[in-house]
Amino acid sequence: MRKMNFDLDALRSFATGIELGSFAKAADRVGRSASAVSAQLKKLEEQAGVPLLQKAGRGMVLTLAGETLLSYARRMLTLNDEAAMAIAGHEVEGLVRLGLQEDFSEHLLPAVLGEFTRSHRGVRIEVKVARNAELLAGIVAGELDLALAWHAGQDTAHMALLENRPLDWIGRKALAERAYPDPGEPLPLVTFNAPCQLRSAATEALDAAGIPWRIVFSSPSLSGVWAAVAAGLGITVRTGFGLPETLTALKPSSTGLPPLPRIGLALHKSQPRISPAASRLHDLIRERLLVR
Repeated sequence: MRKMNFDLDALRSFATGIELGSFAKAADRVGRSASAVSAQLKKLEEQAGVPLLQKAGRGMVLTLAGETLLSYARRMLTLNDEAAMAIAGHEVEGLVRLGLQEDFSEHLLPAVLGEFTRSHRGVRIEVKVARNAELLAGIVAGELDLALAWHAGQDTAHMALLENRPLDWIGRKALAERAYPDPGEPLPLVTFNAPCQLRSAATEALDAAGIPWRIVFSSPSLSGVWAAVAAGLGITVRTGFGLPETLTALKPSSTGLPPLPRIGLALHKSQPRISPAASRLHDLIRERLLVR
């Protein structure tokens, strides 16, 4: 029996389209025309011998076979990309100084940095976990090569705005459907120590809605914020990035909380031409975050 060989380019277009929720956006991401991506999808279905997508309202959803292929496609593409980086990474050496906010340290470090170090054995990475102001100061001073930070208007000379993520009210899962605040009581807030962009977003939204509030707990660390919310001291405002399992996003429609703005996510470079090692890590972080 002749073995089937799936086209990796077609699998990349397929996986990217599902990740972005649009094959038109996928075409732009992979650098192909929309018709070329459609032809790739048709080829994949012909190879699979079964439909991979089916109509659902005005959109398309995966069939059971499509879900199976997507799982394998992601693994195949990850292995392919690791192989490509490993071959290219043999000649790359040096030190990369990376700054991260605490939101990303537990999830980005094992996944992206693990992938990078496996394929770049000669590169050493120093990671600094800090808050926005300190990270941006490190970039400007040349103390960091790269920094991944929330963006709310603080530009640096060499930055790429990756996306805008929604902010959410975060509380305990057990209290997800309750109304806030309690009658006659100010809303208890758990926040980072001031100054903090997300703290300001929370208080400004509450002030605009005429909802009284009070800070019941502030912390210099995200782990402290999560612990206080999990203990039921109050609610906080974050993105869904790295949300602990015991906590959940609270829906304004069912809780009476006001809607919140979005916040940008930016990847900063210390200078336009960084080292080959830093450039490789920059591109990998950008690629992995853009397909989330």
